[in-house]
Amino acid sequence: MNILITGGAGFIGSHLAKKLLLNQHQITIVDNFHPYYSPEQKKVHIHEIKRLEMPFRLLQADLSEELSCKKVFEETAYDVIVHLAALPGVPFSIQQPLQYVDYDIKITINLLKNSGETNVKHFVFASSSSVYGNQTNKPLSEENANGRVASPYAAAKYGAESFCHAYQSLYGFQLSILRFFTVYGPWGRPDMAIPIFIRKLIAEESIDIFGKGSARDYTYIDDIVDGIERTILYSKGNETYNLGYGEPVYMETLLEHLLRSFPTMKVNRLEPRQGDVQMTWSNIEKAKHLLGYKPTVNIEEGLKRTILWARNYFQK
Repeated sequence: MNILITGGAGFIGSHLAKKLLLNQHQITIVDNFHPYYSPEQKKVHIHEIKRLEMPFRLLQADLSEELSCKKVFEETAYDVIVHLAALPGVPFSIQQPLQYVDYDIKITINLLKNSGETNVKHFVFASSSSVYGNQTNKPLSEENANGRVASPYAAAKYGAESFCHAYQSLYGFQLSILRFFTVYGPWGRPDMAIPIFIRKLIAEESIDIFGKGSARDYTYIDDIVDGIERTILYSKGNETYNLGYGEPVYMETLLEHLLRSFPTMKVNRLEPRQGDVQMTWSNIEKAKHLLGYKPTVNIEEGLKRTILWARNYFQK
């Protein structure tokens, strides 16, 4: 298949590109190398893809500009769009909410419109567990999203999902919406908790913990990429899927795991951050049943792999 990956120089996108290339798909990556986090890290991601020595196309474009987006679709015909490009991060969305209209909603609309006009068969949209807001102490199924979100980032994702449905109705392409739950692993996004913790602990710095009793459904990158690939290959009709591990990990449990690798760990306890939800917990039965999705990397194994990678990368 001929597949366009938006945000393909990012954390999830670069891992996905490598897997799809190895499985003999034609891949085009488009990225604007936004400075939310280091464009240099994204260039390293592209270098890692090139090490496979398999041909792919790389385009640098601002998809929020209609003409730039249109040009991406004029150069080739795509079977599948995997739309990962977005401005992430809850705290930054509180500081700069209007940027999330441009980068999380406007870009999605441009891509949907061009997908419809060029007869793309399947549009895969990367959403987030943040669309569930603050619903705690139960695994959340896809129908539990109710619009009562806790941050501008989450509002942008929920709004973008609505535009996906609108354009699917207008053009009739297949639509898959994937709600990711706290993805981590090698080359992880540097603003996320696990990469921050590991990087600081390697440097023998203390780590900051916001609030008490929080839990996250941490999902290893290989499992997420497997779920995306299964969606491309096996999803039928128009569906929304949770992609998580299916088990919340409380912050204290995460710290216990980290302490085994960093016995001198020091922790600073701070007040909760505005916009953060207390818990994420995915019900993944739908993805299991319809896609054959089955995450295999638990938090203990995932942390071991991530710490090993980080020690090799940051200490070389």
